[in-house]
This record gives sequence, structure tokens and C-alpha cells, in this order.
Amino acid sequence: MSENTERTRPEVDAPEGPAPTELEVVDLIVGDGAEAQPGSTVNVHYLGVEYDSGEEFDSSWSRGQSINFPLRSLIAGWQQGIPGMKVGGRRKLVCPPELAYGPAGGGHRLSGKTLVFVIDLLGVS
Repeated sequence: MSENTERTRPEVDAPEGPAPTELEVVDLIVGDGAEAQPGSTVNVHYLGVEYDSGEEFDSSWSRGQSINFPLRSLIAGWQQGIPGMKVGGRRKLVCPPELAYGPAGGGHRLSGKTLVFVIDLLGVS
């Protein structure tokens, strides 16, 4: 397997300043494998934290196994922020509420929140 199996759980520094109103995509490590396309199914390790509190709300690392998802079934921020990423890469996405779980009162516990994800792309199909 590639270097991903040895990669460690990411740390997310507490964001500073106001939350962004548009999707922020930052490559922390640029991969050199296959490139994710909008219709891809992706195998990822990820960590999610709330922008305002810095509190972790979800992590595949905590469960000890990566997750396989069709991109089209994920939140809009992932659908827009993962295509173009290459296997072996690590990318940070900062998703405003409209690209995450919608406005406050939307029925999801994370509705109305800006979310930060650090995603390791392990595979695409």
C-alpha cells in the first residue's frame, strides 16, 4: 500500500477570524495517484471539526477504518472540494453551512455551522 497507511491522524488548528462564506480548498499534501472525478466513489480517512468551537464532530480515524462513499451522496462541499484531488493527497475543506448541512434550524445537529474537514484520499473508483 502507499504512504497513506502510515499517515497519522491530522491535527486541526483552531481557525481564526470570521468563518468563510465560500468553500475553501487547501491542499496540505498533493497526491500523485489517480484523480477524483465528480462521479467517483472515494475511499477516504477524514476528520471533521466545527469552525467556531474547533470541536471534533466526526472522524474515520476514531473508528480505525477509512470510509468508501460515492461523491454524489455527500455534502455539497465534498462534491465540489474533492474532485481534482489525487490519491495520496491530504486536503482541507472549509464548508460554509449552505455547502454542509444547511442553515440553522435545518434539522441536522450541524445545521447552520461552518465545518472544517481534513481528508486523506486513499483511493478512487
